[in-house]
Amino acid sequence: MSETWDSIIIGAGIIGSATALALARKGWKPLVVDSLPAAGYGSTSASCAIIRPYYSTVDGSAIAYESHFYWKDWRGFLGIEDERGLARYVNCGCTLLKTEQNGQLAATKAIMDEIGAPYEELDPAALRDRLPVIDLNAFAPAKRPEDPDFGAPNGQRISGAVFFPTGGYVNDPQLATHNIQRAAEDAGAGFRFNSRVAEIRMRAGRIAGVTLDDGTAADAPVVVNVAGPHSFKVNRMAGVEDGMKIRTRALRHEVAHVPSPAGFDFEHDGTVYSDSDIGAYCRPETGNYVLVGSEDPACDPREWVDPDDYNDDFTEQWRVMVMRLAQRFPELGIPGQTRGVVSLYDVTDDWIPIYDKSDLPGFYMAVGTSGNQFKNAPIAGEMMADLIEACEDGRDHDRDPVTFRLKHIARDVSIDFYSRLREINPDSSFSVLG
Repeated sequence: MSETWDSIIIGAGIIGSATALALARKGWKPLVVDSLPAAGYGSTSASCAIIRPYYSTVDGSAIAYESHFYWKDWRGFLGIEDERGLARYVNCGCTLLKTEQNGQLAATKAIMDEIGAPYEELDPAALRDRLPVIDLNAFAPAKRPEDPDFGAPNGQRISGAVFFPTGGYVNDPQLATHNIQRAAEDAGAGFRFNSRVAEIRMRAGRIAGVTLDDGTAADAPVVVNVAGPHSFKVNRMAGVEDGMKIRTRALRHEVAHVPSPAGFDFEHDGTVYSDSDIGAYCRPETGNYVLVGSEDPACDPREWVDPDDYNDDFTEQWRVMVMRLAQRFPELGIPGQTRGVVSLYDVTDDWIPIYDKSDLPGFYMAVGTSGNQFKNAPIAGEMMADLIEACEDGRDHDRDPVTFRLKHIARDVSIDFYSRLREINPDSSFSVLG
């Protein structure tokens, strides 16, 4: 059995689905294939879905700030209704602690000033007014619980924080992806689930299509790898890794789900919170809970895995993250039973994604996106669509990079910032912060 499409997108996570939507709105007929049973069912569903404007680079921050406006008008962006309802953007803002590790946020504020993103300085008293359960002792560097100095203040105090009003979180990342799926289908895209790509086919030196594990041959002149943690396997299948300076790997990660600190309603009064002094971040969750993640401090080992064979049980990582956050919020509830998510990140060498073509004509990549690109998905899809259309029209993106207009903040960004051929970006945080 064979069929023909304008393009085939491997991966129905939020970025794959957003790419399908953007292509379909340009008049293409894309097919999205995924080995899982629904859109957003893989690593997207495990995302904390945090929306924030601050990254370690100007381009990354500009796109993230622009993304706020897409989520703020989610219904308008979609242009459709979904029988399951629409995901909700909780615009609670983000609190980023000033620490020695982040240079007291001097570089971050300079980037915000450059792109026009608002922020508010919080001195210790103002910070305590927002988060009355906070302990302002400093504990850096981040340590593991077996360290005899774990939990002991280092003799310094936190000098304050910066609050970013254009941030928060999306309450249901899988539902947000389903919303995009429905909008893409309305524009002419197709989705096929429980379908694994068994072969990437070429003809005369360029992409010809894919063959699925049920034997279906789907022909298309364009194939886009948006396979998340499996992206490096798809790139190897296509034979394009040797033409890349930046590559991807799958990193195992855990997110903890714990009760709010006693006496504080984190769900309604809390914000997204990032703390490099202890190496942890968190956000409010339904039911007055807190989602806790790691900022990947240097003392923690990183567990690179085969995405088809890894431990999906909670480990010591869960306890370490929660204990670190409890240094900052001593009244944090630490349950006896672990709850949360074990999943995978798709990570590049510098934790900045690849949105690019490849050396194989017709084969494109939106990879290395896990951990910090959920917020950017609607824009990433539009950037990929612009890139694909330009390259298929004959533009050499490697020599003449495609630019993308951020319409809400009136700024142009060059998509070659995300090139597969870039050198490792020294300005990156080399962590989930991007």
